[in-house]
Amino acid sequence: MPGSSRFAREDRASKRHLSCSPTINAQDVRSLIDTYFLRGIAVTAEKNMRIYYRKAPVVIFGLLFPLFMFVAFFIGRELEIDLFFPAFLAMTLFFTSSSVGPLITPWEKQARTFERLLSYPLTVGTLILGDMAAGMLFGAGISVLVLLLGVAFVGIGISSVVLFLVALLLGAICFASMGVLLAAPASSSPSNIMMLSSLIRFPLIFISGIFIPLGELEGLRLAVSYASPLTYLVDAMNHAAGGPTSMHVAVDIVVLIVVSAIFLIAATAIQKRSLTKGL
Repeated sequence: MPGSSRFAREDRASKRHLSCSPTINAQDVRSLIDTYFLRGIAVTAEKNMRIYYRKAPVVIFGLLFPLFMFVAFFIGRELEIDLFFPAFLAMTLFFTSSSVGPLITPWEKQARTFERLLSYPLTVGTLILGDMAAGMLFGAGISVLVLLLGVAFVGIGISSVVLFLVALLLGAICFASMGVLLAAPASSSPSNIMMLSSLIRFPLIFISGIFIPLGELEGLRLAVSYASPLTYLVDAMNHAAGGPTSMHVAVDIVVLIVVSAIFLIAATAIQKRSLTKGL
């Protein structure tokens, strides 16, 4: 029949078209997903850098507080700055990296812009990593600037530049992840989250070998210091500067990596559970 022959010709033509069309394999799909994932992280981090780096809580807790602690500790005391500088550099990295993350999510929820983020094709993991990247870059940048000032004006020396860069990167990731974790609970009040972060961060600087070297601690105080991730960053910085250390550098690096992963996993899980709360 004429109609049947026409349908047969159309069927053969469609088969030839399909055979000539390009195929999409699993590798192409994974590459496309990875591209969108990395771009989402970069865009989120850039947004956070533009908005939150100049916010008052970030400037106060991330820049001014470490400076005041450093000045208050050294004024009127004859201390060897070479001995304490790695620990104070670790404290600077700790506060700067963890100051951005706690502000982002509650500020977005208070400003009613968090709903717009949820409408974008971004996963919770992408948002978490974007927030973490913003804190990491802020902390690493300020810490490198402090180190350069110390080298130029105080004569601070670094025994291993590679180890210092590794410790700096891992410390920035670790404490930026901690900042994101502190912002994960459902709240639209930045002041509540900043108060919570202060209650957690302030005690850590007194038990992590910053003001009192780990070699002078013993008993319960030493055991408590090992529970602080900041202790391992201080020890790694001392390794890089050739100062007194208490642990093998491999232990410091492994602990910082493991703690960073725990912070990110916990932040993602809590954020998923409380995603729409506080809106």
